[in-house]
Amino acid sequence: MKSYKIAVIEGDGIGREVVPEGIRVLEAAGRRFDLSFTWQQFDWSCETFLKTGHMMPENGMEQLRPFDAIYLGAVGYPGVADHISLWGLLIPIRRGFREYVNLRPARLLEGIASPLAGRRAGEIDFVIVRENSEGEYSEVGGRMNRNTEFDMAVQESIFTRRACDRIITYAFELARTRKKHVTSATKSNGIVYAMPFWDERFAAVSKLYPDVKADQFHIDILTAHFVAHPDWFDVVVGSNLFGDILSDLGAAVVGSMGLAPSANLNPEREYPSLFEPVHGSAPDIAGKGIANPVAQIWSGAMMLEHLGEKQAARAVEQAIFRVLANSYVRTRDIGGKASTSEMGAAIAAEVSDVAVPTR
Repeated sequence: MKSYKIAVIEGDGIGREVVPEGIRVLEAAGRRFDLSFTWQQFDWSCETFLKTGHMMPENGMEQLRPFDAIYLGAVGYPGVADHISLWGLLIPIRRGFREYVNLRPARLLEGIASPLAGRRAGEIDFVIVRENSEGEYSEVGGRMNRNTEFDMAVQESIFTRRACDRIITYAFELARTRKKHVTSATKSNGIVYAMPFWDERFAAVSKLYPDVKADQFHIDILTAHFVAHPDWFDVVVGSNLFGDILSDLGAAVVGSMGLAPSANLNPEREYPSLFEPVHGSAPDIAGKGIANPVAQIWSGAMMLEHLGEKQAARAVEQAIFRVLANSYVRTRDIGGKASTSEMGAAIAAEVSDVAVPTR
């Protein structure tokens, strides 16, 4: 029996409700595929910040380092500014553990209605590959002359050849396993230095993959194409900011933020990778037991994939797809009345005997 040590950070809001359902489903997969998990809970959250002044302890990274992966629910809650919650926990983990790939799939599933008229299951199936270490989300900048008429803020974007090349290369390698098409998100007609540099690196890397179709769109028209022509896309690679924006739009066009998983990957496996849903802490519905746990559960499938447990990952994915396609059990965001725990239980039950495709 293979055993994995997983650090669990439920975090804030609905994270505390969906993470237990993710664990329930992963345990079901473990029983079927002879896997065991040791789950260690870390009570790091905005509540922790209000009590201690820190989102996590000073040695938090050292505590996480020995684990095989990190399973995160959500970060952020009213009363703590977003830049404090994110830069106090999630971003230090992403950067300290060199999780430079943020992977966010968007797939329209059977049984789910897209807000886009006439779209059917399978027509929308793409992946956002977001650069996760630099770009627009840099720490270079500052404030001057606060609380005067000369008050100003300076925020610098950082684009390096190494970071651009490795994320673009990852996108092309991923496309080779899918539909062999990579689209770059850019804005080189308005951002005069960083985006032309990004375009140069995209062009240089694309020459190494003559078997993969490569194209690019400015971010403004690309968002329009996501709505009008989502079936055009396979793998979409973008900077930290553009990838962040596009992934939320991708979740919307496939039916719900509650269906959007993600992975923060250290592809070299030097450090633990982190897996989390895209939806955030959703404080407006926290504590009501109505949050959709699918994104958290699907993130768990991505964790299994990264750990090399491909059959178990497929089983969890197929269980999700089967419940959504055939069951009346669904949460309010996708047209049902089921609770968070009812949805999790239905998916866990399917894991035990769902057919597992090979690919």
